[in-house]
Amino acid sequence: MTERKPTAKQPAGRIVPGNQYPGVHGKVVDWAEHTFEEGGLLFIRVRFTDKTELCWRVNTGIVIEEADLSDWKTGNFKKIKLFVKSESDWE
Repeated sequence: MTERKPTAKQPAGRIVPGNQYPGVHGKVVDWAEHTFEEGGLLFIRVRFTDKTELCWRVNTGIVIEEADLSDWKTGNFKKIKLFVKSESDWE
């Protein structure tokens, strides 16, 4: 197995940022919190001393990709009826 060489060396202990939010770099955090609300919503809020806020609204759910009725007597799972195919009521 061939080992890959790193393309650029990072200084030890340096955090390499992923997705960045323009306008947030350098701000001083006043406080941070998370809250759960009805419907499975999660809010993550970061408030800064300059009276601005960064907020993530996170929602989770299950989406049925496909539902069908099959006959498995012969071992080939012959599809009898397709109930759902890539349907979602997500906005």
